[in-house]
Amino acid sequence: MVWLTLSIINSSMVHTFLHHSLFYENSRYIMFICMVVNDALQLTLVTTLYVVSYIFRKIHVSVCCFLVMTAVLTTRSTPLILAGMAVERFIAICFPLRYSHMCTVSRTLLLIGVILILTATPPVTDLLITILKEPPSFFHRAIFCDQSILFPDPSIYYKNCVFDGLYLSFVALTLLYTYVKIILTAQAASTSLASVKRARNTVLLHGVQLLLCMLALVVPSLQAALISLFPQLSLEIRYIFFLLVYIIPRFMSPVIYGFRDELFRKYWIRDLSCQSQKTIRVRPEALKEACRRNKVPWEACSPPSV
Repeated sequence: MVWLTLSIINSSMVHTFLHHSLFYENSRYIMFICMVVNDALQLTLVTTLYVVSYIFRKIHVSVCCFLVMTAVLTTRSTPLILAGMAVERFIAICFPLRYSHMCTVSRTLLLIGVILILTATPPVTDLLITILKEPPSFFHRAIFCDQSILFPDPSIYYKNCVFDGLYLSFVALTLLYTYVKIILTAQAASTSLASVKRARNTVLLHGVQLLLCMLALVVPSLQAALISLFPQLSLEIRYIFFLLVYIIPRFMSPVIYGFRDELFRKYWIRDLSCQSQKTIRVRPEALKEACRRNKVPWEACSPPSV
């Protein structure tokens, strides 16, 4: 039910984005919709993994490999997209005259491409190490679909710990820097502009999102410890962590830009209510017939000529 609700919200936002050029020609909304699509894919994949794990228990390695690698890619993309969105707000507030030159559509798409390459590198290297270390028969088995079982080599675990530590530290420092610079810019200008306040609050919400994303790093060990202490509550423990790490952060993206942004909210609500501004054409014969039935002279009933 949660997945369905979020899917409907995300789909409606993508629809609004694609049908209005003022959004897909703006770097801010391009980054936002990238986050929405990434969150939708991640939630779908993680939900699929969660359901498959409890219905089928074991699936073929090749299917599990596709699901896990794609889920890892979308999970690791989230913090880097957050950093890109924070930098965009930083440029808009601190360098408003250079914003149109620095935040172009082509540069935004290039940044998204770099993010995809960076986040695809760890799962691809995990697969290559597994291919080199495991026998060919391993890829013909049916396994419980979990990252630690799919990629069992210890070197993969340590490699990912180093990678996650480095790139999450980079994102945290980026968010901290942009937040402080936005505050200092507002103080230097001695102003309380609504745009500055919104930008500051947006970066702060990105920080909350990052903290929730970092939970994914400690969840496996913490979850295993709690399940060992309370084995009779294993399903409940897994579901609680599933909500904390994967569901709640996915709700924040529509809130940060979709609901809080006045311009996007205006078009989004209008599209949801199907109140598109279309001209209704009435045939002259139908109009004459309506005038005759109501005994209204044609001159008073017909529209004025232009």
